[in-house]
Amino acid sequence: MTDRREIERIVGAALDEDAPWGDLTSETLIPAAATATAELVAREPGVLSGIEVFAAAFRLVEARTVLDRLAADGEHFTAGQTLARVTGPARGILTAERVALNLVQRMSGVATLTARYVAAVAGTRARIVDTRKTTPGLRSLERQAVRDGGGRNHRRSLSDAIMAKDNHLAVLTAGGQDLATALRAARERMPHTAHLEVEVDRLDQLDAVLAGGADTIMLDNFDLAALREGVARIGGRAVVEASGGVSLDTVGDIAATGVDVISVGALTHSARALDLGLDVVIETSDAREGR
Repeated sequence: MTDRREIERIVGAALDEDAPWGDLTSETLIPAAATATAELVAREPGVLSGIEVFAAAFRLVEARTVLDRLAADGEHFTAGQTLARVTGPARGILTAERVALNLVQRMSGVATLTARYVAAVAGTRARIVDTRKTTPGLRSLERQAVRDGGGRNHRRSLSDAIMAKDNHLAVLTAGGQDLATALRAARERMPHTAHLEVEVDRLDQLDAVLAGGADTIMLDNFDLAALREGVARIGGRAVVEASGGVSLDTVGDIAATGVDVISVGALTHSARALDLGLDVVIETSDAREGR
């Protein structure tokens, strides 16, 4: 689960963006003493992610709100199912509503799409992982959503691992450096706890990358036959990752080639926000009478 401080930082920034000087509508129309109960209801089936983020939006606006969690992150739900119930001062609920929904809809969309990819590779050795193709500012939440959908996380940031991609290799080779020698030199400089991954787009790069001591080799945009050959040539000497051209239609066949990891940018950059709604179900007498 994402750290509470990180959740509050992200949610706080979203609330500041949405109501920088307060909620003019609620403060003008809704009596200060009014209370309400609202339910988070699924308009379509999916996988829940972000219930703590949803709760934080209401808590940060109004500490007196109470959230009743009726479903847990990672739980599959059906259309019409009530996922949570929030009770408290009506102004606070109305002020936090949009930010709370935006985030839980986004996260649940990522989790739901991830779960479909995970189901598509069931029975194979392949793990579905995300990429850094995340929404700026929301990486922590989207990575959690991938986990809630049954997927795994790739490196969090550029600071977490050495990952030599095609442009890195182009710069190295343009300078006349031998790839295997450059990779071995990098291993000498990197911390002993770090991981070295190298992306290749041709089979004839494999010998140099293996000689350089790569921990993971990414086979980028390989067809199925080339993936099978790559797995055989690597022969367990490195983790084999497939990337590029991955969709729900192709991921099962890619997994069947024997790769260890399939990285899918679409999990975060193409996930559709799930249709969830917040419906006020109870309005107290204080609100009705304007007290």
